[in-house]
Amino acid sequence: MKYMALIYSAPDSSPNFGTPEFGSLMSAYQAVTERFAKDGVLVAGDALEAPSTATTVSVRNGRTETLDGPFAESKEQLGGFYIFDCANLDDAIRYAAMIPTATYGRVEVRPIRNLANML
Repeated sequence: MKYMALIYSAPDSSPNFGTPEFGSLMSAYQAVTERFAKDGVLVAGDALEAPSTATTVSVRNGRTETLDGPFAESKEQLGGFYIFDCANLDDAIRYAAMIPTATYGRVEVRPIRNLANML
């Protein structure tokens, strides 16, 4: 089954770009991504640009509307994701706990619904 790990953190909680701590964080991400690939559970994963770059889209009465920024204001911001292919939720949680941001942010794990099986 596929699971998405959504990576959240508060804006001021992670190391600043260009610092040695940021370099260590990126090295930890590289190592854990390699581990996920080696274990055969990695489907996809990436970092996201800042929430200020988001565009929120909705369609009302056949008309497309856009808003700058994320839909919801939140203390913690979505910063990236992984998609795992694991045997069960316990395995997905074990891999999500390896994500470096889990030590100062949060990682939400959700099963991905297979809509093809529902048709």
